[in-house]
Amino acid sequence: MNCLTPTVLRPQALNAAAFAPFGAVLEGFATPPAQARPINDHSCWRLDLPWELQFGQAGGRPGLAIYRADARRFPLPVQVLERHALASQSFIPLEGSRFVMVVARPQALPGPDDVQAFISNGHQGVLLHPGTWHHALLAVDAGSFVVLERHPPPGALPDCELSTLAETLLLSLD
Repeated sequence: MNCLTPTVLRPQALNAAAFAPFGAVLEGFATPPAQARPINDHSCWRLDLPWELQFGQAGGRPGLAIYRADARRFPLPVQVLERHALASQSFIPLEGSRFVMVVARPQALPGPDDVQAFISNGHQGVLLHPGTWHHALLAVDAGSFVVLERHPPPGALPDCELSTLAETLLLSLD
């Protein structure tokens, strides 16, 4: 890497197969999949998701919040990632807002080569596996997001570890 030219990170379209090492993609469906079942007098289809949500370790409990995110300006430097070793975390857009999820697999400390980026179409959310490194919410379009995360017991420290990458990456949407 040239010290004067940062490594450019370009997001790929968010899809379940590519995102699987980091978590799950949450999105609606027009045609009910085979695993869905009718409810409410067949006026609705319910699809129970196969992922186990983890919030209760070390006395934690599930917490539901609404975040309001400003649109970020790109290209954007990426240097610090965070992870929550004890819990799952989800980001679900409420207003069709696209966002970029910068992630790295759960491991001791990620290096710049371990980092990947995905862009949501605004109708997809994500559920991160416990321990997945990720950047803070990066909204492409301003909007509100439902965030399901672990709340620690009273008096306990939050479950949030930060890591500074050895090299600053430049996240570009071009």
